[in-house]
Amino acid sequence: MHAWLTDLQHLLAHGDAVILVTVARVEGSAPREAGTKMIVTRDSAKHTIGGGHLEWKAIESARRVLRDGMRTPHTRRLERFALGPSLGQCCGGAVVLAFERLDVGDLGWVTSLAKRVAAGASTVRSVSFGPAPDAVMLSDPEPGVETADCLLWDGAGFDESSSLLTETIAPRDFAVVLFGAGHVGAALVRVLATLPCHVRWVDERDAQFPPLESLQAPNVTIDPDDAPDAAIDEAAPHTYFIVMTHNHALDLELAERILRRGDFAFFGMIGSLSKRKQFEHRLAARGIDPSQIARMKCPLGVDGIVDKSPEIIAISAAAQVLQAVEANAHATQMA
Repeated sequence: MHAWLTDLQHLLAHGDAVILVTVARVEGSAPREAGTKMIVTRDSAKHTIGGGHLEWKAIESARRVLRDGMRTPHTRRLERFALGPSLGQCCGGAVVLAFERLDVGDLGWVTSLAKRVAAGASTVRSVSFGPAPDAVMLSDPEPGVETADCLLWDGAGFDESSSLLTETIAPRDFAVVLFGAGHVGAALVRVLATLPCHVRWVDERDAQFPPLESLQAPNVTIDPDDAPDAAIDEAAPHTYFIVMTHNHALDLELAERILRRGDFAFFGMIGSLSKRKQFEHRLAARGIDPSQIARMKCPLGVDGIVDKSPEIIAISAAAQVLQAVEANAHATQMA
């Protein structure tokens, strides 16, 4: 889920001219990483490149490019911002921001990019800067390159050079299968609805689920399944499994099935330390490898949070999932 890409499609399809702001380069400490996006229109700004005075100055520059583009469509500009005393920010580094004026004529490549990302394909986007910039180019990454990156290749200078921005836009969404539609499950879904993931929410009790429209969660699919183990078998490799049903016997069956797969990215289960010890003993008796059992996160949630209210458990569980997402991404980059 790249929310900026969805919003960009919507604005361009309605005939709006916009400025796409990209953090093209980071020098030292900065609020956001290279590749971060913001969309600026005549009267609004969507998403964030880090907030503070930097973002205010970026919006001001973007609207200047927007006005200039009324005479010269597809105007592009690069601008360097030092984050020290001049902007009153304590990061101490600097960023180079890329400003691109887009209109309905850009809807073609934006739509193509959105389709590729939705299909799970990484894509290289190349944008030239200079007096006569080329059209935005989309291409496949080099074989074996799937992770996101953003590089600014300099010419003689940012204003009138042949600088080239190349960025690999990779799908960010991770797959979650969540078992249990009780109070904690419902609270967790509300948190996951705000994250770049796709959630399959499973419970055999159809009446437990709230109306999907009330969730306002387009990334959530409700699955009232009398045979919830099918959701495990049908899940893709590297899925994040979370088990929090109302039934300990069902939890054990689900745990065994998940652990036997072995190709999961994360498996967490709600419960106490005593529940974990019981499950470790029973799973070992069923022939599950102890190294696989050790991967089970139970109790679920980050250390140090003891409050048991559904909302706090949900936030703690989501934080633990995000820790796993970060760790898995780092391991992939290092491989």
